[in-house]
Amino acid sequence: MEKERLEGGLNENRRKFLSRLSLGLGSVALGSLLIPDLFKGKSTLDTDRLMANIPHFAPKAKRVIYLFQNGAPSQLESFDYKPMLNKRLGEELPESIRKGQRLTGMTSGQSSFPLVGSYHGFKQYGQSDAWVSDLFPYTAKIVDDICIVKSMHTEAINHDPALTFFQTGAQVGNRPSMGAWLSYGLGSENNNLPSFCVLLSRGKGNGQGVYSKLWTNGFLDSVHQGVQFSSGEEPVLYLNDPDGMSKSDRRRMLDKLADLNQMSYQQFGDPEINTKIQQYEMAYRMQTAVPEVTDLSKEPDSIVKLYGPECLVPGTYAANCLLARKLSENGVRFVQLYHQGWDQHGNLPNEMAMQAKDTDQASAALITDLKQRGLLDETLVIWGGEFGRTNYCQGKFSEDNYGRDHHPRAFSMWMAGGGIKPGTVYGETDEFGYNIVKDPVHVHDFQATMLHLLGIDHERLTFRHQGRRYRLTDVSGHVVNDLLA
Repeated sequence: MEKERLEGGLNENRRKFLSRLSLGLGSVALGSLLIPDLFKGKSTLDTDRLMANIPHFAPKAKRVIYLFQNGAPSQLESFDYKPMLNKRLGEELPESIRKGQRLTGMTSGQSSFPLVGSYHGFKQYGQSDAWVSDLFPYTAKIVDDICIVKSMHTEAINHDPALTFFQTGAQVGNRPSMGAWLSYGLGSENNNLPSFCVLLSRGKGNGQGVYSKLWTNGFLDSVHQGVQFSSGEEPVLYLNDPDGMSKSDRRRMLDKLADLNQMSYQQFGDPEINTKIQQYEMAYRMQTAVPEVTDLSKEPDSIVKLYGPECLVPGTYAANCLLARKLSENGVRFVQLYHQGWDQHGNLPNEMAMQAKDTDQASAALITDLKQRGLLDETLVIWGGEFGRTNYCQGKFSEDNYGRDHHPRAFSMWMAGGGIKPGTVYGETDEFGYNIVKDPVHVHDFQATMLHLLGIDHERLTFRHQGRRYRLTDVSGHVVNDLLA
C-alpha cells in the first residue's frame, strides 16, 4: 500500500512538472512572438535554424527586390544580340543546332522552323560594350551598374511550372517561395512591416496568370507567406478597423484574443496558434506603417520625373517599382513584383515594344534611385522571366509580325547591387542564340548565388518536413562566384 502511495505521488509530481513546463514553454513562445527582440538569433526553439546559425558569413546584401517579367521576355529582342538570325532570315533552323530538343505543343507540329532575327536594332553601351536592344534605352544608360547574364537555363518548358520553379525551387506547388525562405532564415528588419511583400501589375501584352502559390509559405509557418498589396484604396485588404472600433478597443480585443489563443495552444500544442497571434500583432502594427509607406504623393518632382508620370498611378509597374524602393528602404526583406504580359507567341515586335515601354524607364529608375540614396550596395535587384524565346518563328513566317515559342535552353536576365559585379556580361550562346556555349547558369545556381549574397549557405538553410530536410535549391545548385563583386 505504501509503495502504491509513493508511486502515485511521483506520478502526480511528474504531471505537475510537465504541465508547468508546457506553460513555461508556451509563455516563452508567446513572448518571442509579441516581443520579437526578446530572444535573438540562436535562442530559438527551431532546431533547424539553431543548427544553421544564420547568417553563415557576412552578407553583401540585406534585402532583395525581384522584378519578375511574367510570360518570358525574348532575349533576342533585349540583351542577346544575334545578327546571324537577320542574315539568315527565313532559312530553316539546322537540325545540328536543335539536336532534337524538346518543343512545346504549340510548335511540335510545325513542319518548318524558319529563323527570324530581331525587328528592333541593337547598340553597344558601357565599359563592357554590352549589346542592348533599342527597346530598352533607359536600361542602356545604367548598363555599367548591372550584370547581364545571357546563359540562364531551366528544365521547365511551360509557364506555370517554370515560374513555380524560379520562385520555389520546384516545378510542383506547395514548396516555400524565395521570400518565405528569406523570412524564415533572416527574419524582418522592421517589426511594423511584413518581411515579404508582393506587388502585381499588368501590361498591354498577352498575359499569363500569377497565383498565390508563388508567394506561399509552403510547409513553413504561415507567418512567412508573402503579403500581397493591392492598387485600391486599401493597399492591404481587411487591415483597417471596422466602423465604430477605436484603436484602444482593437488593442484590448487583441490582448483578450491572445489570451484565448494561448489557452488553446497550451491544450493542443499547435504551433499555428502562435503564428495567428503573431499575425494579429503584425496587422495591428501595419495599420500605422502601411499607409505611410504606400503614400507616393509626397515624392518630390525629381523622383516622379525619374520613374515617369505613371509612378503616381496605383497598380502600374512604375508605381510598384517606386513602392518597392520605399518598402525596401523601410526594411522589408524581400519585395516581389510580377509584371504580366510578356507572352508573345505572335505580334512580338509590337507587343514587346509596349511591354518594354511599360517597364524600361521604371526599372532603370529604381537602380538610379537606390544608388543615389546609398542603398544599392545592400539591395539586390533582379530582372528577368521564367525562360526565353525560340530563334525561329512560331506559326506562319513573317519578317515584321512574328512570334516566338518558349525556349528553356538559353535566356537572359540581369542583376544589380547587393554584391553583384557591375558593368559585366556573363555567359554566351551560339551564333543562333539557341544553345549555351559558355558559362551556363541553372535556376538553382541563380538561387544559390542570391542566398550567398545574403550571407546564407544554400545547403544549410533547410527545414525538416515529412521525414527529410528541404531547401530552396533542392539537391543541386552552386554559387556563381564570377558574378560576385
